[in-house]
Amino acid sequence: MARYTGPKTKIARKFGQAIFGDDKAFEKRNYPPGQHGNTRRRGKKSEYSVQLMEKQKAKYTYGILEKQFRNMFKRATSAKGITGEVLLQLCESRLDNVVFRMGISPTRSGARQLVSHRHITVNGEKVNIPSYQLKAGDVVGVREKSKSLEAIQNSLANSSNVYEWITWNPGSKEGTYVAVPARIQIPEQINEQLIVELYSK
Repeated sequence: MARYTGPKTKIARKFGQAIFGDDKAFEKRNYPPGQHGNTRRRGKKSEYSVQLMEKQKAKYTYGILEKQFRNMFKRATSAKGITGEVLLQLCESRLDNVVFRMGISPTRSGARQLVSHRHITVNGEKVNIPSYQLKAGDVVGVREKSKSLEAIQNSLANSSNVYEWITWNPGSKEGTYVAVPARIQIPEQINEQLIVELYSK
């Protein structure tokens, strides 16, 4: 499946947030891209434009394409709970996202690659589907043969993120997806209600 492989800083500047993680280039120029940079007068955006931007931000943040994202929204609407919150919870429950949250990879795109290349296990079984939906209690780990990979070791050594819904055992290089996170526990700056309004039109 095709993924966005273009310049990430340009996208981050578009949304005014480093949505792909630490970005020194974005820190230097954290204004919208374009010939006139931050001197250009920008008119008031329409309601539709604001909603569309929020959806695009969510898709870029989690690395999900439109068809898959729309299907996730359909699942969210049929599930119990607040639709927008459930949508973000489904994004957070993806295997590639949890691998990223656990610090096994410093980026979601890197986590997706690790999963695709069969370096990750779920409950002891190899899983190579980045969009695999985890359930509370699932154990995510690094495959035995992959524990010595330099990229994984470096990422874990530099990871300092702690999340209440995830536990991590550095000795066994395994972690548990303890529970589906509540909205307040999800750090992403996404206004999910705007996405709900967009799809509900």
